[in-house]
Amino acid sequence: MTTVEIEYCVPCGFRDRALDVQRAILTALERDIDEFRLVMGDHGIFQVNVDGTTVFDKDEDEFDVDAIVRAVRGAL
Repeated sequence: MTTVEIEYCVPCGFRDRALDVQRAILTALERDIDEFRLVMGDHGIFQVNVDGTTVFDKDEDEFDVDAIVRAVRGAL
């Protein structure tokens, strides 16, 4: 079972960003994903995880929706 999770900072206002990334991932890869979670967080977090492995972290990677979709695809 494949799970994709986006954890985003609520106080930072990252909800719209998380929803944009979620939409892009589901548009491209919906048939390959069993479960998708949006997790509310704080302290500036914005991470995308596939089966517990981080494929995007805003502290380490440049924000690019297409690159995030490619990273998720690569982890599948």
